[in-house]
Amino acid sequence: MTASSTRRPTAARSRLAAVGSIAVAGALLLTGCGDQTDKTGGSGSTDTATRTVEAPLADRLPQEIRDKGAIKVGSDIAYAPVEFKDASGNTVGIDPDIAAAMGKQLGVEFQFENGTFDSLITGLRSGRYDIAMSAMTDTKDRQEGIDSDTGKKVGEGVDFVDYFTAGVSIYTKKGDDQGIKTWSDLCGKKVVVQRGTVSEDLAKAEAKKCPKNKKLSIEAFDNDQQAQTRLRGGGADAGSSDFPVAAYAVKTSGGGKDFQLVGEQVEAAPYGIAVAKNDAQLRDALKAALDAIIANGEYGKILDKWGVAEGAVEEAVINGGK
Repeated sequence: MTASSTRRPTAARSRLAAVGSIAVAGALLLTGCGDQTDKTGGSGSTDTATRTVEAPLADRLPQEIRDKGAIKVGSDIAYAPVEFKDASGNTVGIDPDIAAAMGKQLGVEFQFENGTFDSLITGLRSGRYDIAMSAMTDTKDRQEGIDSDTGKKVGEGVDFVDYFTAGVSIYTKKGDDQGIKTWSDLCGKKVVVQRGTVSEDLAKAEAKKCPKNKKLSIEAFDNDQQAQTRLRGGGADAGSSDFPVAAYAVKTSGGGKDFQLVGEQVEAAPYGIAVAKNDAQLRDALKAALDAIIANGEYGKILDKWGVAEGAVEEAVINGGK
């Protein structure tokens, strides 16, 4: 993704974190605040006024967004439990729940639109989305519009409102870890990852360190579910993804019989809501809304619901990524 196509930064930092069990929840995406139907049959101005009265932070938003009553969210909706489709086709997960709670503060609906992860910032810059919220790691490269592979400027960058912290994990088929505990143990093996994530970056970095007679083979896919399918079918030795995603796959795939986590988390870093550099008012409104749901307890309840309370932040931070 533009500056760095990874979900996470590539600076090596380790983090031991027991995030507990990932709850298998199918909650519907909560939207907006109260009844948002235009009962007048007219332009919807009555409904807009109602939302403004009911939502304490509505006046923080840009007028254009207040008028339309919605924030368009670019997201890769195939990354359970952060964001994914439930059996009924509804968008659910950690991000949609947090967004819905923020929407009640702001008096708008967060409308999640599916896109490939490495295209989300491009969509944000083009105006297709108002924000991007998709387990996206806040990094200096993304903030500054730098391609981390080449070090070259490729865009104006984005601002982030940081809302969660997570690390990266390795997982294998259950009962067949092949002695894999660390990234160096992957030399001589094949790993599957989602394209454009830090898992791919870490695998590429590790491959450069492997002895010539023990090459690390990497197979990257458009989404994490495809990578899991490949590993499940015996087409690889291990997979890697963000810890909440890996833990969720371990708990749910095959009723918990398909995969197991190995080793420790690495790359602990913040997830951020990406906002265009020229949209400071929207950025600051999102920060205020996140701080509000942290203070009123809704944020904590959402993380408890999904079993990821260890990733909680104490306050919203703008551009806290390193």
